[in-house]
Amino acid sequence: MEELMDTVPVELDQSEDLTVVFTGSGSEYFRIWIVNLLLMLVTFGIYFPWAKVRKLRYFYGNTLVGGEPLGFHGDPKKMFKGYVLVAVLFGCYSAAGKFSPGAGFIALLLIAALWPALLKSSLQFRLANTSWRGLRFRFAGDLAGAYKAALPLFVPGALIVGVSAFAGVNTGKQTTLGIVIGLLGLGSVLLAPWLLWKLKNYQHTNYTLGGEQTRFGASVWSFYTLTFKVIGVYLGLLIAFGIAFGLLGGVAVMSASKHVDPQAMAMAFFWLVPLGFILLIGLNAFSVARSQDLVWNHTSSEHVQFQSRLRFRSLFWLNIKNWLLTALTLGLYWPFAAVATRRLRLEAVSLALSMAVEKLVADSTSNAGDAAGDAAGDFFGFDIGL
Repeated sequence: MEELMDTVPVELDQSEDLTVVFTGSGSEYFRIWIVNLLLMLVTFGIYFPWAKVRKLRYFYGNTLVGGEPLGFHGDPKKMFKGYVLVAVLFGCYSAAGKFSPGAGFIALLLIAALWPALLKSSLQFRLANTSWRGLRFRFAGDLAGAYKAALPLFVPGALIVGVSAFAGVNTGKQTTLGIVIGLLGLGSVLLAPWLLWKLKNYQHTNYTLGGEQTRFGASVWSFYTLTFKVIGVYLGLLIAFGIAFGLLGGVAVMSASKHVDPQAMAMAFFWLVPLGFILLIGLNAFSVARSQDLVWNHTSSEHVQFQSRLRFRSLFWLNIKNWLLTALTLGLYWPFAAVATRRLRLEAVSLALSMAVEKLVADSTSNAGDAAGDAAGDFFGFDIGL
């Protein structure tokens, strides 16, 4: 599901905190979701941009900031062009990879060369078509910043594909090739927090409304610290899972001579599957909660400070409930789960303000033409679904 949080810098009011309230309901969104799903099936996916616009208009329209709803005004026709372009790019990459490893590598380089420009266009399109109190937001990032932020994301993958394509032709060096690819993969993991920081820094430094432009205060080290915490939680959960598995295995061995019912032992081990699934849900909830707090607590402008207090425990239990009910209803509960998750994450955010709303509105009105002109003047000028 799209991260609404990543596309909306919000509002202001003198010396007070503004809350974010989500008023959507699962039953309302279910009707939108089921119609979208049926139309996408009938049109073999072509309806997807129109379905996405309906979804975004519903979620944005039910997101109230200081009592005022957001709005989404994107043109599905422009979004359709973006999706077609991305589909063509990845279709060419897939076809080239089947033709030869070298051709696949060249196709990947072409995608890497275009992707930062597409990223900028997508953010620009989404913000220019997002409104609050009738005022349009703006994304102020430039093309050079997009390449600095996004191009490094492709370097690890390009190196791995390149090494596989050109060194892999020598079958006598498969062991060396495997070691090189393994080292490149390890390097990618080590660089991941830095790469994520660069991307978030580009996004959260360029959200604009009127004279207010956000800045991002999180350090690279804070992203590495979060990564270490996630890894620590993962190892802790893995150890707990291993202990549970070991205890059940020990009981099975000790009880074998006592002719314990095999079905009973099988049922005991069967419970390890949902236990492992619950541990994965817990890891995901911890990562999402801490990431949201890290990013938004370090996003501010001259007169606005975002605050996020997303509780891991609340998100964890909500995810357990959502997965359970979605499984029991064969997927039909998914729209209700999406609404509940969106509400929890949005309502964890508030804004501390030191500027009157009226001044912000006046500043934004005087700059209203900039966002529209910026979006229209962009060569791509459409959403690619990022």
